[in-house]
Amino acid sequence: MSKFSKTAGPGILFASTAIGVSHLVQSTRAGADFGLLLLGFVIVVSLLKYPFFEYGSRYANVTQTSIIDGYKKLGRPVLWMYFFITIASMFFITGAVGFVTAGFFENLFGLEFLGQWTIILLFGICVLILAIGKYNILDSLIKIVAIVLLVSTTCAFLLVLWNGPIEPAEDFIPKELWTSGGILFLLALMGWMPTALDLSSWNSLWTLERMKQTNYRPKLRETLFEFRFAYVITTILAVMFVTLGSFIFFGSGEELPNNNADFAHMVITLYTQTIGEWSYLVIAAAAFAVMFGTIIAVFDGYSRALQRTVELIFTKKEAVIRSKFRSFYIFFLFLLLAGSLIVVLRFAGNLKEIVDFATVLSFLIAPVIAIINFRLVTGKFLEKNVQPSILMKILSFAGILFLSGFAIYFLITRF
Repeated sequence: MSKFSKTAGPGILFASTAIGVSHLVQSTRAGADFGLLLLGFVIVVSLLKYPFFEYGSRYANVTQTSIIDGYKKLGRPVLWMYFFITIASMFFITGAVGFVTAGFFENLFGLEFLGQWTIILLFGICVLILAIGKYNILDSLIKIVAIVLLVSTTCAFLLVLWNGPIEPAEDFIPKELWTSGGILFLLALMGWMPTALDLSSWNSLWTLERMKQTNYRPKLRETLFEFRFAYVITTILAVMFVTLGSFIFFGSGEELPNNNADFAHMVITLYTQTIGEWSYLVIAAAAFAVMFGTIIAVFDGYSRALQRTVELIFTKKEAVIRSKFRSFYIFFLFLLLAGSLIVVLRFAGNLKEIVDFATVLSFLIAPVIAIINFRLVTGKFLEKNVQPSILMKILSFAGILFLSGFAIYFLITRF
């Protein structure tokens, strides 16, 4: 337990990032619109994406460098490609997460009249926290809110199972999955289940930062155990959210709102209908807290990743990096703030559109990141004894085929 407490942090940050939009929004929508039909997809995509997330933690532990450093070893074109992928997606992903977070904030405090100023306020607070405290504040905050949401979600899930699903309305007609709209939502669901695959580089950055914070270098099995434990929890919670959406909304004939504050209220109501009205404030606070933790993690992860990418692209010596790029983290925080606000203003008032666009974009990027991560940990850069097992390699091949197949299918059908 002593060793685990020193290692714990990166996996919990990952879990908190994942539990945000993909669980509170997309998984709930999946259950509400399609019942338990998409539950198998949630489990399968979580399983097939797992290796590529784990490789970030594995590479950081073994080499004591981030997986972004590894991209450079594969060739500067790979590093440049990662840089452009990050720039192309980060404003939409951050904007989507911020939009959802603002909805839960407005619902909690009854501040609907603030509108887009809510997002500006939240983004400003996130940047301020990270500019001052960076990893230490982030690490402490996430652990608290993750426990609260885990406990409340588990209680709601068990009570929903006990009560059973609602009786379908007489005129209820379920949505068809194999339509253009259904396929688009399926891709959006899988794009962020459990989260965007290009975020795998963040695991390695957070792993290194945790080592620096505790001055403790864990063994490979310790780092992998901490990440696997968190990953399993995210998958279980995704199953719970799909079930909650299905048992409480599917068949009712009600549509989940497209406004972020109204959607947040509906999700909180989902909990209170099963736990009791007395729990509304507790659940509302927990949901906002986990979303706020997610947006802080997103700001931190993208800024760290971009800082390290720019350092590696434009310099060769580590000593030069420390003196030359020390303030780039702050610069990217403000760049992300500005770009994400533009995206939010563009999609103002349309929760589903911004979330679906960001998640589908992530799904199209996923096969590229999967191939790069797999090449890095199975090639000459890691010793054989610390490379993934045969089972993991088989799972990786299956994941690459799965992600590539759906991405190609989407591109063919859309264009």
